[in-house]
Amino acid sequence: MDSGPVLNQGWGYGLIIGLGVLFAVFMIIITWSLKRYNYELQTSEMFSTAGRTLKSGLVATSVTSTWTWAATLLQSSAVAYKYGVSGPFWYASGATVQIILFATLAIELKRRAPNAHTFLEVVKARYGPTTHVVYIVFCCFCNILVTAMLLTGGSAVIHNLTGAPVAAAVFLFPLGVVAYTLFGGIKATFITDYINSLVIILIIFLFAFTVYASNEILGSPGRVWEILTKLAAERPLEGNAGGSYLTMKSQGGAEFFIINIVGNFGTVFLDNGYYNKAISASPVDALPGYVLGGIAWFAVPWLTATTMGLAGLALEQFDVWPTYPNRLAKADVDAGLVLPNAAVALLGQGGGIATLFLAFMAIMSTYSSELIAVSSIVTYDVYKTYINPNATGKQLMRVNYIGMVCFALFMAAFATALYYIGISMGYLYVMMGVIISSAVLPATLTLLWADQSWAAATFAPVIGFICSVTSWLVRTKVKFGELTVDTTGHNDPMLIGNLVSLLAPVVIIPLLTYLPPFKPQKYDWVSMKNIRKVDDHDIADEAHVDLERVPGESHHEPTDEEQEQAKLAKAAKIARWLTVGLTLSLLVLWPMPMFGSGYVFSKGFFTGWVVVGITWLFGSAFICVFLPVIESRKTIVRTTKMMFQDLLGLAGGKRVRREEALEGEVVVAGTDTPPLKEKTSDVGVKSAD
Repeated sequence: MDSGPVLNQGWGYGLIIGLGVLFAVFMIIITWSLKRYNYELQTSEMFSTAGRTLKSGLVATSVTSTWTWAATLLQSSAVAYKYGVSGPFWYASGATVQIILFATLAIELKRRAPNAHTFLEVVKARYGPTTHVVYIVFCCFCNILVTAMLLTGGSAVIHNLTGAPVAAAVFLFPLGVVAYTLFGGIKATFITDYINSLVIILIIFLFAFTVYASNEILGSPGRVWEILTKLAAERPLEGNAGGSYLTMKSQGGAEFFIINIVGNFGTVFLDNGYYNKAISASPVDALPGYVLGGIAWFAVPWLTATTMGLAGLALEQFDVWPTYPNRLAKADVDAGLVLPNAAVALLGQGGGIATLFLAFMAIMSTYSSELIAVSSIVTYDVYKTYINPNATGKQLMRVNYIGMVCFALFMAAFATALYYIGISMGYLYVMMGVIISSAVLPATLTLLWADQSWAAATFAPVIGFICSVTSWLVRTKVKFGELTVDTTGHNDPMLIGNLVSLLAPVVIIPLLTYLPPFKPQKYDWVSMKNIRKVDDHDIADEAHVDLERVPGESHHEPTDEEQEQAKLAKAAKIARWLTVGLTLSLLVLWPMPMFGSGYVFSKGFFTGWVVVGITWLFGSAFICVFLPVIESRKTIVRTTKMMFQDLLGLAGGKRVRREEALEGEVVVAGTDTPPLKEKTSDVGVKSAD
């Protein structure tokens, strides 16, 4: 069968440029509407923190969308193709627990540093400039690796389906994303995350019902089970119980599981984008937002890979498979091309188009989040901290824009270089933990443990990095005799490097904290609370807007802050117990009995497995699609009503004045705009005072 592109290059260019322009125009309209009807102003604070007022539903949606990388869909399907039914579960559980555990850190960040713009500001406040620079480097490594995976994976899919050159894809793709992020800031990422989640979930449902209900060759879980059972008899999978593709006991799957857990700790706990989302949430919504987001996300890779990865294994024996009678090459599997090939085998050109949309949406939301993460670091942790401490709001906005554009250009060039030297998305995915995970534990303890010393926080990441890279490369040399992309990418050396990276600080931190001449810091948490918001009065004055009435900018009374801290303290206790319970359930109670027993799925059990996955995705749809609308229904109704009245005014009716638009019920900031008639005080004082 012809394995060339199923779509012409016009589809690739049209999607990259067309959807990018569409989203940019959409965000321009949204930004204008928020300013006109919700009294929002694009200040430096609003650009980076969305006024710190977002609700749990939108936070959960954004977490789900942002954590749905290209790798979530492509790599999870690849591990299903490699290791069978265990791969999707190990991928999903090994990357869900980080989001759920991060909920605890999100609450502590809101408690300890309510006015912070980035996590790195917290590091600077506690440990000073040297430690600050160390974590800037590790966080930037994280953002570079994540963005590189997005671009290499996405460009590989576009090239595979349309033939569009990889270099053109990685340079053109950022245009639309940068444009709409420049206009909307972090709120743009939240709004587009909602759209992305909706489209991604719909396409996953399309694939699932095609494979397990309507396809002529497959069409039911039972039929997929029969084909995979026959395949195991003809071509047993080495390392799996009974050679079966339908068992949780898989040596390769277990090795990937450990690598996956370690690497994803780094890409959550060191990605400033997740801290940005925690900062943007209202205090009471950070915990439920992250917990719901983690639970909703679990179904995305689990069902996607259980559907498309297993469909790839089943369909490659039939002439509908694009490379029939040959299997996919290892390089194509590592590049994440199992899913697009399975989609084409199932739905022809329609499957290719659906995959293009799926990949575009997955890449776009995370890429936008990474742009904000890096521009926030450049703005607040480099420019404002070391270059211009007295920077105005307008100056900070300018630096945000410059940082975003420069990062986009750098990443396009870097991703192109990776492609030409043969580094794939799959290689980057398993390597990321080796590079960054040594900073996870000291970064976490910065917010959780008052005794961690300056030396431990500063040197543990560096020493851990040296140990992890050394162990990774030494193990590769000893086992294979040479260092190449292929040998260094094997599970065994990657597993050792990842484990050393995450666990080395477990030994290093106590030594550098308690072993003389080192001693515990006994930190009092005061300097974190002294972080202040930016004075954006220059932007507000130029726009003739009262800054005190912009959502998230109003002055808080001491009693309000005390109540907020009490709520956060209660949420912190809940978070610890909740995250421990969910983590044990996903990592131990659910999978380990099946792993330990070597159970091979029966036809009925596999059918139930698929049904649970589809049902879970329906729950994810409620969290990501309907919950944000329910929480914001008053704002949506009120804004829609005012827009309708405005249209009548333009048609000769009475034009709605801003004063009239702002009158209404007073609710929590971020749900409805405070009424104009409400008095404010200290208008000329910084909002953080």
